[in-house]
Amino acid sequence: MTNEEKVALIEETLDIENGSLRPETELSSVAEFDSMAKLSLIVLCDENFNKKLTGEQIRAFVTVGDILEFLG
Repeated sequence: MTNEEKVALIEETLDIENGSLRPETELSSVAEFDSMAKLSLIVLCDENFNKKLTGEQIRAFVTVGDILEFLG
């Protein structure tokens, strides 16, 4: 899966317009990146990438690129 496809999945998970996120986008600037979105991100990682994501790891994410790096 390409980074573009991963970003599209993240956008879908956050229910935001396709093409609105870039790897350098800071998560603090994304209004939709709230507690429900973080839970959805945990599910996304588990179901689509078979990766376990913890709250501590989410708090360490600063940009969309950090999520992409975690996804591998």
